[in-house]
Amino acid sequence: MRKISLIITMLAVVGIACKHDNKGDKQKNFVEEKDAIGTNKAEELWSQLFNGENLDGWKAFNADSISSQWQVKDGVIVFTPAPGKRTSTENLITENTYTNFELSLEWKISKGGNSGIMWGVQEGEAFSEPYLTGPEIQILDNELHPDATNGPIRQAGALYDMMPPKSDKTKNAGKWNKTVIKIDHNTNKGSVRLNGFTINEFPVHGKEWKDMVKSSKFKNWENFGKTRKGHIALQDHSDKVWFRNIKIKEL
Repeated sequence: MRKISLIITMLAVVGIACKHDNKGDKQKNFVEEKDAIGTNKAEELWSQLFNGENLDGWKAFNADSISSQWQVKDGVIVFTPAPGKRTSTENLITENTYTNFELSLEWKISKGGNSGIMWGVQEGEAFSEPYLTGPEIQILDNELHPDATNGPIRQAGALYDMMPPKSDKTKNAGKWNKTVIKIDHNTNKGSVRLNGFTINEFPVHGKEWKDMVKSSKFKNWENFGKTRKGHIALQDHSDKVWFRNIKIKEL
């Protein structure tokens, strides 16, 4: 009788253990599935701004056709300035306009080079350059370009002439850097992540924004940073620059 009771007890323990293990497996599978679904849904929110083959979705700033100085080579947008004296710039902008977004891309700059990424850009006869309306996140060779000597406020990752990066996380000229720019007027927050580090944070409208503008070279520029919705621009600053893996998520 004692032997039968012992056997029954052992079977009950084994049954409980098996039930517990199965529950654990179900919980584990649920977590993994949930993470996978979350990742897929998050990825679906991103839209490609560059297909790796041509400049579909892009246009020339204030022009009908894109200059041959902008080319697509091996899955990369390459800007190569024309030799000799240049009489005008050839900036590239998105066909679509954006207000609240997260922009992710990779860039590399030539030695001693300068470029930038702008948002809120407006076209029209009154505007000869994207930077007359669109604030800029600086792209720069911090080691060799003379503008870097003006301090961090004009170095790579800066909200140009308005908010300096907290630290220099750039890679040397000729190497790829990954930048994520977030502009959110709903929360009044902008930020820059460079190579995995949040290096810059700033307001994007209101009194604090106006105060930054007043303290910058843009203080007397009537239309600078006034429009929340606009094009995103890649700057021609007469230096060779490369861009790839460009995508955007609207907020």
